[in-house]
Amino acid sequence: MSKLFDGYDLAGLPLPNRVVMAPMTRSRALDTVADEQTALYYRQRASAGLIITEGSQISVEGRGYLFTPGIHTPEQVAGWKRVTDAVHQQGGRIFIQIWHVGRISHVTLQRSGDSPVSSVNLPAAAATAFAYDSAGNPNKVPVSPPRALATDEIRRVIRDFVQAAQNAMAAGFDGVELHGANGYIFEQFLNDGLNSRNDAYGGTLENRMRFLLETVDAVSEAIGASKTAIRISPFGRLHDMKPYADEDDTWLTVAEQLSARSLAYVHLSDQLTLGQTAIDREFLKRFRAAYTGTLILAGGFQKAEAEQALESGIVDLIGFGRPYISNPDLVERLRDNAPLSPVDRSTMYGGDSRGYTDYPRLETSSSAG
Repeated sequence: MSKLFDGYDLAGLPLPNRVVMAPMTRSRALDTVADEQTALYYRQRASAGLIITEGSQISVEGRGYLFTPGIHTPEQVAGWKRVTDAVHQQGGRIFIQIWHVGRISHVTLQRSGDSPVSSVNLPAAAATAFAYDSAGNPNKVPVSPPRALATDEIRRVIRDFVQAAQNAMAAGFDGVELHGANGYIFEQFLNDGLNSRNDAYGGTLENRMRFLLETVDAVSEAIGASKTAIRISPFGRLHDMKPYADEDDTWLTVAEQLSARSLAYVHLSDQLTLGQTAIDREFLKRFRAAYTGTLILAGGFQKAEAEQALESGIVDLIGFGRPYISNPDLVERLRDNAPLSPVDRSTMYGGDSRGYTDYPRLETSSSAG
């Protein structure tokens, strides 16, 4: 039997296999509240060793896309409670990904038309948000120019992350994954090619890491390190993340710092499937040496490649993204070497149940229920 289907102890949470459903935005929450279709979608996929939800904004300020579910109001917490109940009733395990997009936002998504916030006031070149266009219609629009957070405001953003994590626990999640990847707010501070601040959150590597590590520590203190995780994307270039001189050292130092914190896991996002350069495998070995906790890697894996990565010991769990959209029974299909259903790309984002909860399991031609 492949290691892919072996059980795994995730900081005291027993997983039946090492297949992880990676977080994927689906844009189905019309009022920012997870609903019964959201619950059905995740329940259908509960045979995953671990489900990580789509990104859930920690505040209005943190939102960069229409129709994504939040985790900062009582209604949103109640919506997510329906989801966790549905997954747990099927014997599944589920973490929520919480995020703040920083400068990858638009004034029409912000309270009172405020500017998005970031480490600096520089907009991300060629980046778009899913917001309202000049005619008031949902559309991809260029991101709005951000303003730099004042030093004393950063504590407020950290408190928003903590409150979101506590809300997630109230909603019944098994844990929380901080979204530190893909050019969102944590990378906007970490990236030395962007962060030109001259306060305690800019300049030296120690300062650039401060926001990320203070947030990890605050969330860990609030809900427990064993329920706290983070996703990062070393060398990722999404959303105008520039290369910089000490990039290798930055990520390896981050790995060492996270390793010392006994988190549930670190989740590496390889952006190859997003049209970017893959994480160098030699670097991955160095990261593995620096970070000794549970490591998840996601990025276009096929079954054979996933098995090889697990056998090598370089990672502990494998994240699968798009295959989970069209294969709610992905674990069973992989185990049986069964064919995978293709994804209808036209229904990946937004819409109704089509392309969301109507993909059948292998043994039936009707919608899985």
